[in-house]
This record gives sequence, structure tokens and C-alpha cells, in this order.
Amino acid sequence: LGEAAVRAAKAVDYVGAGTVEFIVDAQHNFYFMEMNTRLQVEHPVTEMITGTDLVEWQLRVAAGERLPLLQDDIILRGHSFEARIYAEDPNNDFLPGAGPLLHLSTPPADRHTRIETGVREGDEVSAHYDPMIAKLVVWGEDRSAALKKLRYCLRQYNVRAEAHLNLSITR
Repeated sequence: LGEAAVRAAKAVDYVGAGTVEFIVDAQHNFYFMEMNTRLQVEHPVTEMITGTDLVEWQLRVAAGERLPLLQDDIILRGHSFEARIYAEDPNNDFLPGAGPLLHLSTPPADRHTRIETGVREGDEVSAHYDPMIAKLVVWGEDRSAALKKLRYCLRQYNVRAEAHLNLSITR
């Protein structure tokens, strides 16, 4: 996948940080889906398995600097998953919910658990913006360990909101 992504970027003379997405079938065949000249919301998964800071890299490229590592220097380690915590109503076609977050506690962050959020307890979730409350990103030595860590952290995630604010988790 990595080699195919690099070939796709080179085919259009792309320079900078970006995302190449593929669809993988049950037989592990993969098919090009799209290329984005920006970071995707899932970029922390890549950061966790590469030990890089892609946002910093994007800023360096914008400032005219070279990328800190060449593609061949990037080493992939372990597995990572991202779950998104949303304020939306699964009983109403997953439309955004709105209202105050009465209680919000998260699993403890560490070097294998990352929580990205723009809200805290007491904040109001607005129906006028993306209803994502947070991204929970975990890392493990292998797929099984990463899934175990994700399940553990999701059990540690506690959100209480007014009755009209429903929450869902996507992976």
C-alpha cells in the first residue's frame, strides 16, 4: 500500500503531506479510492504507527523546508485504531444532537492512547457544527493488542448529556 501511495503521488508530481486511500477486500487485494492533498481526520493513526507528527511536517513544507524523513526512512510499527465520539441521534438518521455536556471523562492519555477533542465538561454541543466530540486513538504491538486497548479505552470513556443529546461511537 505504501509503495502504491508513493507511486500515485509521483504520477502527479505531488510534493507535501497528503493522504492516499485504498479499499481492501477480503482477499487483501487493494484498490485506489482517492488522494487528498491534505491530512485526513484519521491522520493520528498514521502518526501512531510511524512515530511522526504529520501536522508539523505539513507546516515545515509550507515554510519551504524539506520533509524531515524520506519515505524509505519511515518505519511502520504495530497497529492503531481510531474511534470517534459523536453527539448524534442514531434513532433519527444519525442527525447531529445539540446540548450541554453534563459530564465528560476520558481514559488516561499515554504514549499509546491519544485523545483529540475541542470540548470539555460543561461545553455546549452545537447543531451548527460537526457533532464530533472527540477522537480516541490507540496503539498496540499487533492488531489484537490494539483492539483490546481500544475496547478498554471505550469502556473508560464516559459522557453524560441532556436527554436530547444522543451519543454514538464509530470506528
